[in-house]
Amino acid sequence: MTPPRARTWGRIGQTPIVQVRGRGSGRVSMAGMTCYKPGERSRLIYAIREYNGRKDQPKGFGWRDFRDLIIRAHTQLGGPIVLVWDNVRLHLTKPLREFIEANTSWLTVFQLPTYAPDLNPQEGIWSLVKRDIGNLAAANLGQITRAVKRRLKQIQYRPDLVDGCLTGTGLALDA
Repeated sequence: MTPPRARTWGRIGQTPIVQVRGRGSGRVSMAGMTCYKPGERSRLIYAIREYNGRKDQPKGFGWRDFRDLIIRAHTQLGGPIVLVWDNVRLHLTKPLREFIEANTSWLTVFQLPTYAPDLNPQEGIWSLVKRDIGNLAAANLGQITRAVKRRLKQIQYRPDLVDGCLTGTGLALDA
C-alpha cells in the first residue's frame, strides 16, 4: 500500500509528507484489453484482482483469468479476435497456448517483441490509471481498488482516450 511517487504542491521550503499507515501487504492487479475495430468505437475490457495477503488468495492473475478475459471479450465483441499481446511469462504457458490452438476459428494471436511497451496501447491505459491515483493516500486497500475501478470506468466511457493510447504507439489499423 505504499503510494506511488507523484508530484504535488507544498509550502515554499517545506517538503510535503504523506503518512501511510499499515504494513503494505496488499496489492491491486489489473489485466485488460484495448479493443479496436475500424468504423466502431474503441473499447476497454478489464479485470481487477485485490490481494490482501491471505494464504488462500492468489497474488495476481493466472492463466485461467486471462482465458476468461479473452472469452469475455469474444462474447462482448461478438466476433473474431486478433489478439496482440506482450511476452508476459503467463501469456506463454502451455494451458493458455492449448486454449489458443483450440480456438483458432475465432482467435488469432500475435506476440509483441520481447520488450516493447511502447508498442502496447494497454500500457497507455495503465499509465492513465496510475497517473490519476499517484497522489492518493489511501487508508486501506479497498480505497485503492475503488479508485482504480472508478478511473477504468471513466476511461471506458472515453473512447477518444483509448484511441489516443493506440495513436501513442505509432501503430495504425488497416481496414
